[in-house]
Parts: sequence; C-alpha cells; structure tokens
Amino acid sequence: MSAELHEHDDDKYYSRKEHVINVGDTERVVSGIAGGWLLYSGLSSLGKSPLGGLLKTLVGGFLLYRGASGTCPLYSALGKTEGVTRTEAVTVRTSIIVDKPRKEVYTFWRILENLPLFMKHLERVEEHDLFHSTWTANLPGYGRLQWEAEIVKDVNGFLIGWQSVEGAPLENAGKVEFMDYGPGRTQVKVVITYRPPAGDLGVAIAHALNPAFKKIVENDIGSFKEKMESITL
Repeated sequence: MSAELHEHDDDKYYSRKEHVINVGDTERVVSGIAGGWLLYSGLSSLGKSPLGGLLKTLVGGFLLYRGASGTCPLYSALGKTEGVTRTEAVTVRTSIIVDKPRKEVYTFWRILENLPLFMKHLERVEEHDLFHSTWTANLPGYGRLQWEAEIVKDVNGFLIGWQSVEGAPLENAGKVEFMDYGPGRTQVKVVITYRPPAGDLGVAIAHALNPAFKKIVENDIGSFKEKMESITL
C-alpha cells in the first residue's frame, strides 16, 4: 500500500481542560473499532467468564475513550505527541467455491457498487470512473467512516486489486482472484490487508481486532456466494 499515515498539525490542546491530543486520526479510528468490539465481547462473556469479560470491558471502554477524545493517558505519561513508527500490516485470507461460471462471478464483483449487497458493514460504494471510488461504511465502535479507493490491478475475468488512497482514515488494500473450479464453478480467493496505527498499542489493537475482522470477511464472502448463486441470468 502506498498511502502514508498523517496527523493534524493544528492546535493540539483543548482550551478548557488542556488535554493533549496525542492520538492521530488513523489510530483513533482503529481504537474506536477495537474498543467497540472488545466492549461488546466483554459484556457478552461476563456471565461465562466474569474476570475475562470484565477485563475486555475495561479495555474496550478505554479504547473507545481514546478514539473519541484523541487523548491517550499512557502517551501523555511518556510525553508522546505523535506516532513515529509504522507497524506491520495485518492480512486476512479466505476462499470459497461459487456455483457460477468465472466470468459471471468476476463481472458481478467488478461492479463495485454491488459490494454493499453482500458486505453488510458497507453502506455505499460510489464509482467515479473505472478505477476510482468512494467507500462508506458503518463500523462497530466508531460509526460512519468514508474513504477513497482506487483499482490498482484489473485482469479481466481473473483478478481485481484495490487500495485506499493517500490520507485515508484507515490504510487498507485487497485483491480478489477468480479461478475455474470445474464446469460452471469458480474458486474465489480474497486477501484483505489493513495497517494498524503506530506503536506497541497499535499492534495490541490489531491482535484484538483481527479475529473479529477475519470473521467479518468470512461472513461477507459467504453472503457473496449466496447472493451470486441466487442470481438468474
């Protein structure tokens, strides 16, 4: 992915309480997403595992506060105002067999405005031309999020690759491969990558979020199979 993380260079302080805004935009987004997931998971597991559920709930609440306020008490204690280190990207891979010919499956996915039909977290994808689009999503713990994306590779009938453009609130990229899998059947392989915010906390958030993110991707691909196989041409 080519996009770089950016942080605002404007006023870093709240005027009344003088809280230092030391969490960048991308890190706030991921904190909100991870916090929402951990809070939900913790509350759901309080009955079965009180200690683990309570820990998840506390961490989730902290991350939600961190994302909403832009202030991290741990960073403040360390005197940190900006992230300086990029973390490794997190990648989710999955595949599925669709009982439709490869060309039909590719064509349906290549119309990006079809994606919200099976990707439940996507509210809308607006295509501006063959390569550029605006994606709008509703993400747990953060709400409505919008970013620009571009198609970076398109092999007609076989492969689609995309990435977020520079300045996106959450760096992400992905590719989908379409391969013949017997007469009238297609194997769809999906790889989606995102990059957590800088620093050790970003890595911890990524590890917490990755299982939920993987489940979302797998559910979306399962919905794609159902949607694709229900279409009669």
